[in-house]
Amino acid sequence: MQDTGFKIHEMENKTIDKEVKIDPTAIVHPTAELDNGVEIGPYTIIGEGVKIGKGTRIESHVVIDNWTVIGSGCHVFQFASIGAPPQDLQYKGEKTEAIIGNNNVIREFVTIHRATTKEDRKTVIGDNNLLMAYVHIAHDCRLGNNIIMANTATLGGHVSINDYAIVGGLVAVHQFVRIGEHCIIGGASAVSKDVPPYVLAVGNRARLYGLNKVGLKRHGFSKEEINDIKRAYNMIFRSAMPLAESLEKVGDEMSGSERIRHFIDFIKAAKRGVIKDRGTRGSEVHEND
Repeated sequence: MQDTGFKIHEMENKTIDKEVKIDPTAIVHPTAELDNGVEIGPYTIIGEGVKIGKGTRIESHVVIDNWTVIGSGCHVFQFASIGAPPQDLQYKGEKTEAIIGNNNVIREFVTIHRATTKEDRKTVIGDNNLLMAYVHIAHDCRLGNNIIMANTATLGGHVSINDYAIVGGLVAVHQFVRIGEHCIIGGASAVSKDVPPYVLAVGNRARLYGLNKVGLKRHGFSKEEINDIKRAYNMIFRSAMPLAESLEKVGDEMSGSERIRHFIDFIKAAKRGVIKDRGTRGSEVHEND
C-alpha cells in the first residue's frame, strides 16, 4: 500500500476498529472518538472528549477544543477554532459543549464557542449550514438547518437562528436576539432586536424592508401563501394600529394559515422587541415584487 503520509488512529475501548487518517503532525487526545473515514490535517489539535462523525474532513491548523461534537460529512477548513471556552467572565472552566450536526461547511478562521452554564450548557448548530470565513458564533447560540452566514457575520451569546435564514457579510447580531426562518439580513447590518420569519432586514440599526419574496419562492411557498404573509406583514408593520391590536386582528382574520400563526407567535414571543419597518405604507412599492 502506498504511504499517504497519514497515520492510523484506532479508538480506545472499542470492539470495532475506527480507522481514520491523521497527519503525523496532528495531536489527537486519546479520549477523542473519530468515526470511519475521518481525516485530520497537518498541525490540527483535537481535544479531550471530542467526537467526530463519519467522513468528516478537518483541514490543517484547526483547533477542536474539549467536549465538542461534530457530525458526519462536515468539512472544516484551515485555521478554524471550534469549541473554545466562552468569552464570558462568569465562566470558570465547567464542562459545557459545542454540538455541530451533519454536512456543515465551516470555512477559514470561523470561531464557534462552547456554552456557558447559564442555559443547558450547549452551543448547537444543526445540519447543512454554510459558515463562511471569519464567522463568529458565541456561547449558547442555537442555529437550525440550511443557514448561510456570510463572511465576518458575528453572533453575540444566546442568539438563535431558524432554518433557511441568510445572514449577510459583516452583520453583527446582539446577544439574545432571535432570527426567524426564511429571512435575509443584508450585509453590514446591526441587529439589536428580533427579526421575524420571511422578511428582508437591513441597516444600522436594522429595519424591515418587506418580505424575502425571492427566498420564499425558492423554497416552495405558493403565491397564495406569500400573499397571505404580505397582507399580515402590512397589517402588523405598516398600519397605524398598536402592535398588540394588529396581532389580534391578523390572528382573527387569518387564523387558518399555519404560516401566519407562526408569524404571529414569533412576534408575540419577542423579549427584546421586534425590529420595525423602515417606512410607511407608501414604501411598499420598493419591495422586490
